[in-house]
Amino acid sequence: MRKPFFPVGLNLDGRICVVIGAADDREAIDKAASLREAGAEVRWLTHPDRVRDEDVADAFFVISTPQDEVLSRRLRELANRHRFLLCCIDQPAFGFVAMAAIAKAGPVRIAISTTGLAPRVGKAIKEALQGAMNARFECFVERLAQMRERTRAENPLPEDSPVRRAAMIEAAEGFTANVAFTFPKWFDDGER
Repeated sequence: MRKPFFPVGLNLDGRICVVIGAADDREAIDKAASLREAGAEVRWLTHPDRVRDEDVADAFFVISTPQDEVLSRRLRELANRHRFLLCCIDQPAFGFVAMAAIAKAGPVRIAISTTGLAPRVGKAIKEALQGAMNARFECFVERLAQMRERTRAENPLPEDSPVRRAAMIEAAEGFTANVAFTFPKWFDDGER
């Protein structure tokens, strides 16, 4: 078994991020959009065979979608030299970052990682969470955020104030999430 990756969220606001992948590559399109949504300054290199060293030298984060070992090996050498984070999609041996499956609703992001060992399981969990994180959930989170801002304005106390903390705990009281998994027959049969 591979060691699990350390899960983390990146603040990319204003950071240079490079996406390498053809203009019609679904993965590259998705990654470029997600990076822009996070506030990154995105450079999209649509001709992977024309990537120059200087195209990535000042990057904070580089995502490469072509499964090209020669390109990925070269990017890893550049990442070591220029100290940028690197993700080579479906080639974890070359990168430092593995992309997680992300369920989204408004500002909420839930990342699911199987460390690349069971991507279909990660996708199933993402889709189930995404289905539960509907418009009503998004509205609830938005209203909680508004309540938090109102509580801060009414109680301009230190951030760790017991008054603020109690108000937000009370506001979320009653919210629960239920999770259940169903396994394939071959697995259930093997458990007996």
